[in-house]
Amino acid sequence: MNPVYFILGTPGSGRRAIVRDLIENGLAPEDKALVLLAETEAADPADAKLAERASTEVRRWQWTEPVLPPVDLSPGATVFFIADSRVSPIDQLEALKPWLEAHGAELARVFCMVDCTLAEKHPVLRQWFDACIHFADVVFLTRREGLDNKWLSDFIKHYTNERFPCHFVQVKTKGNLATPLVWLDPTARRVSQYFEDDYVDLSDVVIETGDDEAEAGEAVEPGEEDGIIPPEPYFVRLNGGRRDKDVPGIRDFLAGK
Repeated sequence: MNPVYFILGTPGSGRRAIVRDLIENGLAPEDKALVLLAETEAADPADAKLAERASTEVRRWQWTEPVLPPVDLSPGATVFFIADSRVSPIDQLEALKPWLEAHGAELARVFCMVDCTLAEKHPVLRQWFDACIHFADVVFLTRREGLDNKWLSDFIKHYTNERFPCHFVQVKTKGNLATPLVWLDPTARRVSQYFEDDYVDLSDVVIETGDDEAEAGEAVEPGEEDGIIPPEPYFVRLNGGRRDKDVPGIRDFLAGK
C-alpha cells in the first residue's frame, strides 16, 4: 500500500524544498518516491534537486473538479501529493479520500506550509490557513525572515490554545529539517476525523434520541456521545450547494507567484 503525504500551502512557501528534504533525509536511498505537482505551479529551484535522485519521479497533474486525477502508482512508492494552491484546498481534501480508496493507497499525513510573510501581511487569510491547519498533522512555518516574533508567537498560540494536536515546525532559512523522520511518522495529529476508517458521512441523517420530551421530528446532530463521528464541518453544504463554512479564495493574494 502506497503511503501518501498530502501537501497544502501557497506558491513560494517552500513546499518543494521541504519535500526534497524529507525525501533525501527521511527515506532510504533505494526507496522510491513519487512527487505529484499541479501543472499550475511555476518552476522552483528544488525541482532540479528532486530530479537528481534516481529513485524519485516528478509528475504533473491537473485538477478536474470535483475529482483528483487517476495516477499509476509504482508498488511501494512513497507519494508526495502537492495540492494545487490555486484551487480550493477543501475541494481537494474532500476528493482525496475517494482517490486514496480508488488507488488502494493510505494517507500518511497532511502537511501545511504557512508562508508567514504572506500570512502576516494579509490577516484576512487567517480563515484560509485555519481551514488547512484543521486538516494538518504538521504545520511548517516558512519565510520568517524579518518577521515580528510576537506575531509568530501569537499565530501559534491561537491554535495551541484551541488544543490543536498538530506539530508546528519553525523552518530555518538555511539548512535541512532537524528531524525528518519525526514528520514522516504517519501517526495522525489532525483535528479532522474525515480520514479515519470509521468515519461515515452522516450530514444528511437525522438521529432519533428516544427522548419523549423531544419534539416530534426534531433533528439532533450526531456526536461522539452517540459513538458516531460528527460530519466534517468544512464539507457540510447548504441547500444551494454552497459550503456552510466558507473559506475565502486565495488567488487575489498570489500576484506574481
